[in-house]
Amino acid sequence: MRTKIIATMGPSCSDKEVLKQMVEYGVRVFRHNFSHADATELAPRLKSIRELENELNIPLTVMGDLSGPKVRIGNVKGSPLQVFRDTTVRLGPPDMDTGADDPIYISLDFPELLKGLEVGMPVSLSDGMLQFTVTKVLKTDQLFEMTSINNGILTSHKGIAFPGKFHPMPAMTDKDRKDLHEGLDVGMDAAALSFVQTQDDVLDLRGEIQKHGTWIPIVAKLERNNALDNLDAILAATDIVMVARGDLGLECPLVHLPVIQKRIIRAARHAQKGAIVATQMLLSMVKNPLPTRAETTDVANAVMDGADCVMLSEETAIGQYPVEVVKMINGIASHAEEYYLERIEGPFRPKKEKNPVKYLAYSACLLAESMSSAGLVCHSTSGGTARLLSSRRPRQYIYALTPDERVIRALNFNYGVKPCLADDSIYNHLDRVEKFIEESDEFASGDNLVLTSGQPTPGQQESHTNALKLYYK
Repeated sequence: MRTKIIATMGPSCSDKEVLKQMVEYGVRVFRHNFSHADATELAPRLKSIRELENELNIPLTVMGDLSGPKVRIGNVKGSPLQVFRDTTVRLGPPDMDTGADDPIYISLDFPELLKGLEVGMPVSLSDGMLQFTVTKVLKTDQLFEMTSINNGILTSHKGIAFPGKFHPMPAMTDKDRKDLHEGLDVGMDAAALSFVQTQDDVLDLRGEIQKHGTWIPIVAKLERNNALDNLDAILAATDIVMVARGDLGLECPLVHLPVIQKRIIRAARHAQKGAIVATQMLLSMVKNPLPTRAETTDVANAVMDGADCVMLSEETAIGQYPVEVVKMINGIASHAEEYYLERIEGPFRPKKEKNPVKYLAYSACLLAESMSSAGLVCHSTSGGTARLLSSRRPRQYIYALTPDERVIRALNFNYGVKPCLADDSIYNHLDRVEKFIEESDEFASGDNLVLTSGQPTPGQQESHTNALKLYYK
């Protein structure tokens, strides 16, 4: 399967045999959610995954998902409370609660988020189940009156969102910095950053990783409306983006979400960055052995939109059928891929620009399509060539050789890429590729393959792909 599966770890898949079956059905990235477990719980999970990696000879990636500034309300007197349409409530910091019985007072521990809130702006609680409109500013940037626009239950410590409003808070919290360094200490391979709004959020995480003296890929989770306005800049800084449809669905009208998903995936492919689609992919399988028809269609549409990865959350972390759900998403994606490849009718042409490396990758894909090649094989020290080939969406698998194990695990996020460890005892990159082909069981005698590599020549200023070869085994 060309589309990669990301599975969230949790109690339901703590057993090594369960993890093994999930890998056999296509999981290549395992997600550790720092909102529910710290690095002490990650360490034994990583140990099991590394053991499986060696047993199955399949590179596996562990992604730490940092919590970010999840904003919640404080205690609500009388919680839980039934709120009816047109109910008036007040919103402000904890110290402004007068103790009056009426109206209901909702406190916020991050009063800086109230800055810029104006009459007419929407506010949602409990994952959008309760929605309000600001009707009066009682004290600028501090105290507000709101009116509910639907019925619902109001309880303490629920999440609160301000759709479309800029949040004057960095994406990384002190907890995230601690979790990041502890996760790196035990060996995690990638970091996902929640609630990214600007390029600076990504660069902040990049700098923190550099302080640790290492490099791992960054996944920018797009959950704020402001992130969409800054998408190109975020893509320039990050390695992968995630369409995090849970919080994003609170930030923008739900009717806009399907098109937003398509736009993000398309922009990521043009930038040669991986794109993950997440949230409620097969949610009904938390308790049921089969998904709904709508869920299967949703997964297939994500694949046909061009997503590199589809992510399972509760389905594998706490669900009753962790192996079955992975098998199901594999089957849906595999069938959808065939139609997707049939529909695009060959590799995507890059936009017109003076970019010889991109056009070499495109030429390699065209040649592989014309020759019905058994695969594309590239030597890619940084993974850049493999990502370029992947962004053209060829029918053939891309076998990406690299001497860097960090790059191998980073390439698990990219569509159609099978990362492999290169033999760095051989100097010439093309020779490394040919040796891999001759020793691999993936190819039969007589198969033709398209090879790319980037061995620097004496007059070459930068190291990049400069060789294209049609090879017969």
